[in-house]
Amino acid sequence: MCIESQKGSPSYNDLATRFETVYQTNPSKQAISKKVNPACVQFFQSVLAFIINSRLSQEELGLMKSRSYKRVLVQDSTILKLPQKLFKVFSGVSNGHTVVCNARIQGVYDLLSGTFISFSIDTYTKNDIVSAPELELIRDDLTLRDRGYFTIAEVNRHKDAGADFVYRYKHKILIFNAITGQEIDLANLLKSKGSVDMEVYLNDDRHIKVRLIAIPVSDEVANMRRRKAKLEYKRHSPSADVLELMGWTIFITSIPKEMADFQKILLIYGLRWRIEIIFKTWKSHMQFAKLHNVSENQLRVLLTARFIMIVICMHKIYNPSYLRIHSKHNRHISLFKLLGYLMKNPEKIIAILFYIKENQCKALKRIDDALMKYCSYDRRSRFNFNQLILQALS
Repeated sequence: MCIESQKGSPSYNDLATRFETVYQTNPSKQAISKKVNPACVQFFQSVLAFIINSRLSQEELGLMKSRSYKRVLVQDSTILKLPQKLFKVFSGVSNGHTVVCNARIQGVYDLLSGTFISFSIDTYTKNDIVSAPELELIRDDLTLRDRGYFTIAEVNRHKDAGADFVYRYKHKILIFNAITGQEIDLANLLKSKGSVDMEVYLNDDRHIKVRLIAIPVSDEVANMRRRKAKLEYKRHSPSADVLELMGWTIFITSIPKEMADFQKILLIYGLRWRIEIIFKTWKSHMQFAKLHNVSENQLRVLLTARFIMIVICMHKIYNPSYLRIHSKHNRHISLFKLLGYLMKNPEKIIAILFYIKENQCKALKRIDDALMKYCSYDRRSRFNFNQLILQALS
């Protein structure tokens, strides 16, 4: 089922014929249909949870270590277009001209271990603010999240857990000078000072202090942001203050100055792009956007089967293969290329898992040669992701 899910959106008839081929049984499509029920959904979710939790040893697992943090978590969501028949379940966008049904896929990814912590398949109306408190925090975590997840409650929750965070600035939040207690007019402050790196507190009773950092960007970048914002605003144009603040890159963080200057914060936050690349990989190589007129149970089984394949390919194949090849050959394997290679050659997945488990050196050498040939980064001057994370978090 997991392998079939990578080929698109298999029908019950497709699954029945595969069962006949693989297991020499003759189920009907109706029999398969009866099996895809809420208990089946729960079973697939249990398998996914088991695989996520069945970690390799720390030596095999960790692609990177940090002196300051146990985990560096990126939380983000991507939108998946669904058949219109599921609109009542997942909602979406509906007006006089069109009805579009969407689901929101949430993912939490640990950059240090190179593993997913969790997935969820949510209704479109369950936005990032609602999902933010569901992220479990532990001491010495660092989270990198977009402004859509930002709330004062989340800042307080990080402080209480002993975790750090980096957020992009969210317009209209009230900020106060930590020394004078006066409210800060950020647009005017930046126009007069040019850049800031100061301690402020937010608009709540606890007056928890955070660090506000702002650095001007080039006119080209600022104008590009403004054009994009004007296109994204549906009913009203952005206010003059919003457009003005697009001339700066602004962060709110709990990381102190002595640990990271602005350039370091910029490098660290830039690591969040990793999950965007992963989402792109899902849609390019793992057929996430390909769904026929499925039922809710079919959809949840199908997507969970794809998550299972993602975890197997990333946790159990990419991570150990990357470490092995880098250690022996000083070569870097591209996650994007590797997932494309495995999805086009699914028979390789079981073989590679077996060779890794049994530590069959000769077979692994053949696999490594193929991965270096087809999945390594091109020779280039710019850093790949694993070099960037080393630079940002060492």
